[in-house]
Amino acid sequence: MSNSMTLAEILERRGVSRRGFLKFSAGIASLMAMPPSMIPRIAAALENARRPSLIYLSFQECTGCTESLTRSHAPTLEGLIFEAISLDYHHTLQAAAGYGAEAARLQAMEENAGSYLVAVDGSVPLADPGYSTIAGVSNVDMLRETAEGAAAIIAIGTCASFGGIPHANPNPTGAVPISDIVKDKPIINVSGCPPIPTVITGVLAQYLTFGKLPELDDLGRPKAFFGQTIHDRCYRRPFYEKGQYAETFDDEGARKGWCLFRLGCKGPVTYNACATLKWNAGTSFPIESGHGCLGCSEPNFWDKGSFYDSLSATQWGSPANLGAAALAGAAIGAGSAMLARRQQKKAQEKQS
Repeated sequence: MSNSMTLAEILERRGVSRRGFLKFSAGIASLMAMPPSMIPRIAAALENARRPSLIYLSFQECTGCTESLTRSHAPTLEGLIFEAISLDYHHTLQAAAGYGAEAARLQAMEENAGSYLVAVDGSVPLADPGYSTIAGVSNVDMLRETAEGAAAIIAIGTCASFGGIPHANPNPTGAVPISDIVKDKPIINVSGCPPIPTVITGVLAQYLTFGKLPELDDLGRPKAFFGQTIHDRCYRRPFYEKGQYAETFDDEGARKGWCLFRLGCKGPVTYNACATLKWNAGTSFPIESGHGCLGCSEPNFWDKGSFYDSLSATQWGSPANLGAAALAGAAIGAGSAMLARRQQKKAQEKQS
């Protein structure tokens, strides 16, 4: 498919009606938290948008980020956006191998100099560049070469964004994030281990529509998706405020869906959209499945203490965003729960 085709032409060829295209534009507006008044502007911009070249590099990673992207549920926003991107290099997904694969990367760089996007997942080893190579080229050299003519870099996953698990103590490979190496290009961090597919496509939609990257937080992440903690939007938060906690993974509280704070949930200090976008076509997310958040979209999450210790017993620190009212509610609820247990115990003693 030619890169000269506009997105409107691509969708028309795929049998997408004008009505469907406007619904598609409305979905993008919603995904990026934009008002309905922006839908016509988005539609007009996308109609004339041409397929940008995307070069996807995989370094020190587990392929989880690619696995996440391939599970985007189509034919919705994710599928349509990826049909509109010219994915010119991805050594896990592409049919070409060896010299042909590397020739595709170099050709895309030459033909789209200054306008192509580079997506990177995985950290980069600096202790010995030979720890990770592709076609005999070290990760650090390939990154520098490919980033030189790029318009922007998208660091996909926590490894590329912050170093991730390869960066964890004792960091034998000297793993570093992409931002430690590339200093002269815009970088957007889409953290998560792995990241949510819809977040990736939302970033691409922003770039397609406006030709620029979205507003970022202080860690370089898109605020539309990382602007609030998981705790802020978690359906279990009312139980937290009432002081109703699961104490084990199989007790009555766990069966009733109570808060997992005491079982190590890092939702109060983790910024991501898991609680709203969810996974597997919006089916669920870890907390809904009964397991506390690991904090995987935050820097150094691997080294901050046990995943099953509460925040106060780890290096995460006290979450400032919980608020005095919530803390007071939690304390009152905990006291009430303790009183109820004492009364139950006395009743059992009288019966015996």
